Amino acid sequence: GRHVRDYAEWIQSYMPIPNAEYSKLAEIFNPIYFDAEEWIRLAKDCGMKYFVFTSKHHDGFAMYRSKADAFNVVDATPFKRDVLKELAEECNRQGIKLHLYYSHIDWGRDDFPVGGTGQKSGRDKAKENWSSYYSFMNNQLTELLTNYGEIGAIWFDGVWDKPDFDWQLEEQ
Repeated sequence: GRHVRDYAEWIQSYMPIPNAEYSKLAEIFNPIYFDAEEWIRLAKDCGMKYFVFTSKHHDGFAMYRSKADAFNVVDATPFKRDVLKELAEECNRQGIKLHLYYSHIDWGRDDFPVGGTGQKSGRDKAKENWSSYYSFMNNQLTELLTNYGEIGAIWFDGVWDKPDFDWQLEEQ
């Protein structure tokens, strides 16, 4: 059988773990061996011209300090460091372009309209509010595009979760 760790960030699509429980995992997330200088040096030594980093995945956890949501690596973990800031500084210092991955899906927020995934996160469908979520998402994207220097590209993911939904991508 599969172990809980085998599901990684997709676990709330496969196992009933309410957000109140899932968010407690941040309390033990402490990547003490993270070294931005080493990561970017290795990338450069391998011939990479750009580095893609997951700023936020479907579970809603941000790997940067987000004023829009405290469920992030600085405010919710014992690590208390802005991983993205350190990577951005190293990319700039070592001449590597920084690209970001950002999920439009957010299973941790009740205002995100439920799609085909993350249905075991315990969200309250009655609280879905695309306008509210869209504003939140754009606030996070503004943080990413203004607080971390030059960003080469953003790879958006998740629109496949609700294929007939108007994600307002052109406006965004």
